[in-house]
Amino acid sequence: MKILIGCPTSEHKAYCLNEYLEGLKNLTYKNADFIIVDNSKTDEYLNKIKNLIKDFKNLRLIKDSEWFEGAKDRIVHSRNLIRNIALKENYDYFLSLEQDVIPPKDVVERLLKYKKDLISGVVFCDLIINGQLTYKPMLWITAGKDFNRKELMRYLEPYEVEDEKLLELRSTSLSCLLISKKVLNKIKFRYTTGFDDVELCNDAIKEGFKIYVDTSIKCKHLIKGMDWSKIKK
Repeated sequence: MKILIGCPTSEHKAYCLNEYLEGLKNLTYKNADFIIVDNSKTDEYLNKIKNLIKDFKNLRLIKDSEWFEGAKDRIVHSRNLIRNIALKENYDYFLSLEQDVIPPKDVVERLLKYKKDLISGVVFCDLIINGQLTYKPMLWITAGKDFNRKELMRYLEPYEVEDEKLLELRSTSLSCLLISKKVLNKIKFRYTTGFDDVELCNDAIKEGFKIYVDTSIKCKHLIKGMDWSKIKK
């Protein structure tokens, strides 16, 4: 299988660039190409990346030619550039691997073995829920419906991903998500009130796809250093 691996990025992720590139180099899957799309306002971060990837084989660095004030617009536009390349160049899968995520070195092999259209690794994040700081995986399952028949979701709890198993999800982040060509053909990245990961999962389920997680794939999340308060969403 031919795999495209990468993500949109900007100068806000400079704090984890070196570790991300090292993580990409350590991946063991042979038939993979890499892509980074920089959507920073200036070329300063682009040039920084260029200086670090001179000896990096199969890594494509692209400057997004359109800049938007809102981060969601920038991310979606850049992610659709990657989608277009994946489809045009006939990749079997796109592994969305955000720049602050370091997966196990054999992550591609382990995700591919299930032959699923959408399958995620486990990425934890600090979250504020009901005013309390908590640490949970960015994975959601269906939790029934409310009185108005509206679907409810809940986070998986840390204990639910301790054992190694395959679980069906209602939603997941794009932190470490393998997406098949079949899904990319039918669905573009977009957002409404939330981020594009939510809408991708909603659209995928409407199209009849199922979403899974391999709970044995635990990724490192480099969340220390990111300050969303300085970014207009």
